[in-house]
Amino acid sequence: MALSVSADFVKWFRSAAPYIHAFGGRTFVIAFGGEVVADARFLALIHDLNLLASLGVRLVLVHGARPQIEARLKQLKHRVSYVKGLRITDDVALSCAKEASGRMRVEIEALLSMGLPNSPMAGSDIRVASGNFVTARPIGIVDGVDLVHTGEVRKIDVTGINDRLDHNELVLLSPLGYSPTGQIFNLALEDVAMSAAVALGAEKLIFLMDTPGVVTGKRAELKHELTCSQAEKLLARPGALAGDVTLYLPRAVSACRAGVKRAHLLSRHADGALLLELFTRRGVGTMLTQDPLEKLRPARIEDIGGVLRLLEPLEADGTLVKRGRDLLEMEIERFYVLEHDREIIGCAALYQYDDGMAELACLAVHPDHRRLGAGERLVEAIEARAKQRKIKRLFVLTTRTAHWFIERGFDPAPVAVLPRRKQDLYNYQRRSQVLIKRL
Repeated sequence: MALSVSADFVKWFRSAAPYIHAFGGRTFVIAFGGEVVADARFLALIHDLNLLASLGVRLVLVHGARPQIEARLKQLKHRVSYVKGLRITDDVALSCAKEASGRMRVEIEALLSMGLPNSPMAGSDIRVASGNFVTARPIGIVDGVDLVHTGEVRKIDVTGINDRLDHNELVLLSPLGYSPTGQIFNLALEDVAMSAAVALGAEKLIFLMDTPGVVTGKRAELKHELTCSQAEKLLARPGALAGDVTLYLPRAVSACRAGVKRAHLLSRHADGALLLELFTRRGVGTMLTQDPLEKLRPARIEDIGGVLRLLEPLEADGTLVKRGRDLLEMEIERFYVLEHDREIIGCAALYQYDDGMAELACLAVHPDHRRLGAGERLVEAIEARAKQRKIKRLFVLTTRTAHWFIERGFDPAPVAVLPRRKQDLYNYQRRSQVLIKRL
């Protein structure tokens, strides 16, 4: 049992290594509402942030304070008013916003300063920087209503923030902005987070929210990946999205459109969601990108290492005939690869023979992607390439996946229908099944 747990840990740690290397020195903007700070799980999130900082991630945190402001206004029996989701920040509401933001900042700084023995924060030395990094301006009048002290981001002090990050400090931004004339404005945390991520050229913008991500359909399907175009189509459909997704997703789209490489929407309620989203292939929330993460393309010589990692386990268990690196290097132009987020997750090859026939060979897909249609997309690519070459019949030899190919239009056939050159090479000890598809 202990050996099994150890093996699982080693496997996970090795799979996380590429992400660890990729994230060092990158800037992440992580935004969360006042609900997160009030939650008992916030301490666990602080531990996870400490881990990211220890890996060299440059962290900019943006906190909200809406529930704290509303609670204080309720105590004062002061009316809370909104216009199109924006608070009307009168003098009383601004006073509450300043009070709540100041208290929140102190509490967050205190938790980030912990270094308790026998805890995830043991030995940590996180310094926190906060200040007037956000210049704001008033929104003004919306639908005939003056929002008074409610503002929007005008400018982010990129130089000041980068200077703090360069000194290994974590930067904490509050939902308050300042004008050159000394006025204070109440801001939406999503506006501050998006503006900061764009201005800093952040690698990631991460929103922690009530919902697990972008959930759609009657079955409440979680979309693990979306492009900006796909997200915009969802936002344009009335009733397609619900909850705080409608608040955060538009800002995530705007950030990616403006150059932020990735935006993530994930649940604040799931313990370890931040680490699971960042250090596992599939993640636990929704990741938004400008372009699709998956690319199907002809293989290049530099792909050989990734192709070998796919083929070797199948060669070891006898599913595929063993190919050496030298042979693969000579035949790499016959291969297509499926790439996901810069990782080779699938491959297939096309070998052409006489009489208008060709072989589909070396079809391999990473285990994490086998139920997600990767194999089908590779077969379709090989069939399209074969049709371009005027090939009439495509055949495959398999010992274990005959039903999979039959379900995709291939028919069983005798060895005698193979091209003569392939018949001469047929291994009767393996007894591979022959399947043919007419194109």
